[in-house]
Amino acid sequence: MSDRPDYAAFPDARGHFGAFGGRFVSETLMAALEDLEQTYRALRDDPAFWAEFDQDLAQYVGRPSPLYLAERWSRELGGAQVFFKREDLNHTGSHKVNNTIGQALLAKRMGKRRIIAETGAGQHGVATATVAARLGLECQVYMGAEDVARQKLNVYRMHLLGAEVIPVHAGSATLKDAMNEAMRDWVTNVDRTFYIIGTVAGPHPYPMMVRDFQRVIGREARAQHLAQTGKLPDALVACVGGGSNAIGLFHPFLDDDGVAMYGVEAGGHGIDTGRHAAPIAAGRPGVLHGNRTFLMETDDGQIIETHSVSAGLDYPGVGPEHAWLSSVGRAQYVNITDDEALAAFRELTLVEGIMPALESSHAVAYAKKLAPTLSPEQSIIVNLSGRGDKDIHTVAAIDGIEF
Repeated sequence: MSDRPDYAAFPDARGHFGAFGGRFVSETLMAALEDLEQTYRALRDDPAFWAEFDQDLAQYVGRPSPLYLAERWSRELGGAQVFFKREDLNHTGSHKVNNTIGQALLAKRMGKRRIIAETGAGQHGVATATVAARLGLECQVYMGAEDVARQKLNVYRMHLLGAEVIPVHAGSATLKDAMNEAMRDWVTNVDRTFYIIGTVAGPHPYPMMVRDFQRVIGREARAQHLAQTGKLPDALVACVGGGSNAIGLFHPFLDDDGVAMYGVEAGGHGIDTGRHAAPIAAGRPGVLHGNRTFLMETDDGQIIETHSVSAGLDYPGVGPEHAWLSSVGRAQYVNITDDEALAAFRELTLVEGIMPALESSHAVAYAKKLAPTLSPEQSIIVNLSGRGDKDIHTVAAIDGIEF
């Protein structure tokens, strides 16, 4: 009998992935989370719900996203064939819209008229503001003041879509602090508000729900790679902050033992400097934002401020399913520095005419290291989770350019 876990059985009935996950929240939110879980579990087996979800993904988001063989870049790397799953071509420019479509359908079924969200790079905020506009819902988005400054384009897009962007000045003024404020808002206004969490973190059932909505990435990639090559890929690579794009790509391949999986954390200035956002590489188990997972924290349990050139990866925790997949050895978690990610951003733009988001550039940079270690008969799928237009101001500032 195989020792391989039954991946489909997780999370368990209490929302745990092994020693990770769960629901660590105030009594005020417990009833709302139980109501959300009951609603979702009922709809999870409802073909009509998934038919509406699939129709929206096809007709509003523009799915399926292409699986593109980067022939020129693969030749330059001199090893495996590298394919890109083009989530950057989705409506709103990232994978985030898959999940917001799903959670917006839930909000509609539950009769909630007010939507809140948190965002780092702004892509989840834009996707949330987009679905709220489409459904005519009130929308407020919490965003760290630091991220407001470095993601001005996305902040303006949210304003145009009718959302109110609320800057958060507490702490490091990044994603962690935005999520803190969104949780406080939800506690206060839980009766009329639906909180669309943007990643596979937070209290149960959010990691399960977000994963389920993002699995479309891996399902499509698996079928497309089989159709184009007649076999499965040898490796998958995706960036990991909270980890929604990565779990979406990985999950449909978990039972395929021959497919290696690499989640790429933000190494910032380097793991040894302490200036990074790599909780699996350099963190420890703890509780944050309602779930138990790997965190960057002190011996006293205080959260350590993070750093990444990418706003979307600048988070001190990781989704609990990733923590579990690391602990059971199914996926490997590596890290890429700011400098390596920036180099990959520039190289892919020049060689393939594709400008990846700085988040995705971390995955591209790791694929650049991995491909030469494999043979030309082997292949890698890299998830391009978002497009780089939003990061132009960050890269231009590094180059000393002002618009």
